Amino acid sequence: MDEYTNKVKVVVDKLGQIKIVPVLVLNSLDEGLKMCELLVKCNLKAAEITFRTQAAEAVIRESSKRFPELFIGAGTILNVADLHRAFNAGAAFAVAPGFNPTVVKEAVKNSYAFAPGVCTPSEVEQAYELGCTFLKFFPAEASGGVTMLKSLIAPYKHLGIRFMPTGGVLTSNVESYLSLPEVVAVGGTWLGKASDLAAGNFDAIEKAVTDAVALASKF
Repeated sequence: MDEYTNKVKVVVDKLGQIKIVPVLVLNSLDEGLKMCELLVKCNLKAAEITFRTQAAEAVIRESSKRFPELFIGAGTILNVADLHRAFNAGAAFAVAPGFNPTVVKEAVKNSYAFAPGVCTPSEVEQAYELGCTFLKFFPAEASGGVTMLKSLIAPYKHLGIRFMPTGGVLTSNVESYLSLPEVVAVGGTWLGKASDLAAGNFDAIEKAVTDAVALASKF
């Protein structure tokens, strides 16, 4: 097993234990540290810190130091520069909304555990050809949800490809996704809502996270 494949296997195994990964858009280091502290407190030991804000890199770097028990990944990795920034900051894995061959090749070359986004058979095949067996199904619900994902899984089942659906995944449908053996975990976009973070409403966020932990415990 090559180093890249081994790194991906470690991530798949780890996320497979956690099941629900909060997808977070954080606007400051302080906000990020508070959110990560809450996740640890509630025993949801993973987070995807999206590179949609300037704070992302700092949040990953500091949170990795302060909360070593938290499995931190980087999201919205759209280019090679951000790929390196994320892993240099301490990200354990990274994901993207789409399939960019340039970024995938760089990840494989550097043995970075990276999951490109896919929502079509062609993208699955292109990603697999470059060595990817862990893929982000995005945007999950808008692309057809569980029904579409089942259709994507079927012709490639023998290849051992695993998926992390993200986008429109909610408490009402998370169990349908997690019931599929090929689904490692889901991206919890409903956790850490922007409105709650902006208002400092961490009580609401804590309830959502606690509920997510209870849901994940069923699998």
